[in-house]
Amino acid sequence: MSNTTVRPASDWAGGIRSFGLAWGLPIAVLAGGLFVDVPIRMVVWIIALAWMGTACILNARRCGRTHCRFTGPYYLAMIIPILALGTGLISIGLYGWLALGALIVFGSKAIWWATERVWGKFS
Repeated sequence: MSNTTVRPASDWAGGIRSFGLAWGLPIAVLAGGLFVDVPIRMVVWIIALAWMGTACILNARRCGRTHCRFTGPYYLAMIIPILALGTGLISIGLYGWLALGALIVFGSKAIWWATERVWGKFS
């Protein structure tokens, strides 16, 4: 029972400052990356996704936040399509980048909603 009361206090998503640093800033960087050339965008997006994925994995270990166990690997996996677009392996233009950015953001929100609905906020 005492473990349940400690978890919310150690959840990085629970504080504005820690949430902003771990996820808010990288999401803003993703949005800003749309305004730079593709090679720079690729590097910036990879760094932002690696940052958020690592933050999720660490937060899941730290407090047991349910969705972080799934969004961390999701963010890291999303680096693969970024590499495909950034290296020119797949060419889909700016609208493709916008669609991928939307998939990243809304996909993680869907994972958050679904996993915490099924297993609860902390598991």
